[in-house]
Amino acid sequence: MRASDALGAYGERVAATHLVAAGLTILERNWRCDFGEIDILARDGDTLVVCEVKTRSGTGFGSPFEAVTPLKAARLRRLAARWMHDRQIHPLDVRIDIVGVLRPRRGAAEVEHVRGVA
Repeated sequence: MRASDALGAYGERVAATHLVAAGLTILERNWRCDFGEIDILARDGDTLVVCEVKTRSGTGFGSPFEAVTPLKAARLRRLAARWMHDRQIHPLDVRIDIVGVLRPRRGAAEVEHVRGVA
């Protein structure tokens, strides 16, 4: 496994743990279709949460949140529609969240969860 893949997998595990601790229910991780991938799908009450996880080992490439552009958010919405269609699930609301994970060389990871970015 490449180092970047290992870092991403680590970040997704940390993010999933953080989301569960925040009261969300994980529905699926790393869901893929021919249009792309959703890192984490979760439920927050009656809301479907599409969660993009961005993990960094430092801030040299900017904040993890800078990676989710309006174009990326639109793509996540299309992927969410496909996931809901495939499963015949019709939630009251759909929300896109970002979980940024910063893994320093030493110490615990820093996690920031931003709800409703799009």
